[in-house]
Amino acid sequence: MEAQQRWYGFMDYLSHEKRYAALTLEAYETDLKQFFAFTLDMYATDDPLAIRHFMVRAWMVVLLEKGLRTVSINRKLSSLKSLFGFLIRRGWLEQNPMRKIIAPKSGKKLPVVIAPKEMQVLLEALSHPENFSASRDALVIQLLYGLGLRRGELIAIQTTDLDIGRNQLLVQGKGSRQRVLPLGQGLTPVLRDYLRFRDKNFPEQQQKSLLLTDAGKPLYPKWVHTCVKKYLDAFSSAERKSPHVLRHAFATHLSENGAELNAIKGLLGHSSLAATQIYTHNSIERLQSVYRMAHPQASEADSPSDPEIGQPPF
Repeated sequence: MEAQQRWYGFMDYLSHEKRYAALTLEAYETDLKQFFAFTLDMYATDDPLAIRHFMVRAWMVVLLEKGLRTVSINRKLSSLKSLFGFLIRRGWLEQNPMRKIIAPKSGKKLPVVIAPKEMQVLLEALSHPENFSASRDALVIQLLYGLGLRRGELIAIQTTDLDIGRNQLLVQGKGSRQRVLPLGQGLTPVLRDYLRFRDKNFPEQQQKSLLLTDAGKPLYPKWVHTCVKKYLDAFSSAERKSPHVLRHAFATHLSENGAELNAIKGLLGHSSLAATQIYTHNSIERLQSVYRMAHPQASEADSPSDPEIGQPPF
């Protein structure tokens, strides 16, 4: 078997057996291509069976010197771990070169969140659209924030996934996992406006995709990112502005208003609670900030000068 066929076989495995989403597959392929381009240049091999742990370490050093964030490096290392694990399970590799690799540690970073007041102003500005483009943009923002959808899930929505009679939407999540989400009172009229404009602008449209560009084509990842960034630039002071920030805002605002963690997990389509818990941490951080600013004993409790005074109860 040729060298590259081994890891292309891995990509087929992720696509057809694991049924990973297109964006996830793209990330894996990018990581692997970068790594094997490095080993081919530095060690004259792109054969996965010839890879040794020192080659991976050398690549890590190069990535760190380039200023790549540790979270990005760890994702790339995760791609390699998955590849070599696959090769071992297939009997093509005996020793895993990743066993001696220690991933760089990164500080816990809480999600960037849009303030509720900023979201309210943005949603009000998008209400009462007067044309197809405005109604489409309003629906994109509402679906990302109102349902906490991932960008890929948004793009994948088909017209047949809608059940307006029951106010429900069928979402195709990661790993082909489906979930049914309720269409809230704020989202339903936006959806009806969009469908009305869509039928008027594209009466003969045969596209199954729900969301379309001005040219009547399905949305694509860069379009969604550009659209969201345009509106967040105008209405939010958050440091990062992307579709995923709206998903973070959805989950955090639910948590701050008392939603149970298991309910948030189900709405987000997470496979485990571990991924959902970060949103409770984000709420606690906010409570700590409020405590330090507002409570009369906060400054004393935060001060190390008096060992008799305990820490704040958060």
